[in-house]
Parts: sequence; structure tokens; C-alpha cells
Amino acid sequence: MYAIVYKSDGFPICRQVEGVSPDPVVTWNTEADAKAFITSKGGEADFQAVAITDDSMDQIAKAMGCAVGSLMFDPYPG
Repeated sequence: MYAIVYKSDGFPICRQVEGVSPDPVVTWNTEADAKAFITSKGGEADFQAVAITDDSMDQIAKAMGCAVGSLMFDPYPG
């Protein structure tokens, strides 16, 4: 799985779900899918695809200001 995060601060693209906090992190099945989404939105300068690993989950949680155990993932398209 891959998440798309802002290059500047590592904050991921999230899906807003009422009553759910933090917002679920949107994921793509492959790096190619994630990069294609970035390109389709003209976001190459601002966004990057990141493989979901233990290290990247820690970094995403830190960027979101939450505990890594509270992260939820939501596949695209949802």
C-alpha cells in the first residue's frame, strides 16, 4: 500500500469521515497508481507517494499529531 503525503510536512491525503478521528489515510494499491493520481492532479511539486512501512507510519502519525495505533487506512477509490 502507498499513501500520498505533502513533501513539505509529510501530512497525508485523508478522507473526512464524520465521527472518526483522526481522518483515515487514503491509500493506493501500488506506487504506480499513487503516482498516476498525483500526476492527474498536477501535484508532482507538492506531493509524493510513500510505501506504508513501520517507519512511514510513525512519520505519518507524527505529522498528523496522533498515536500510530490510531491510524486507519482507506483504499482509493473508497
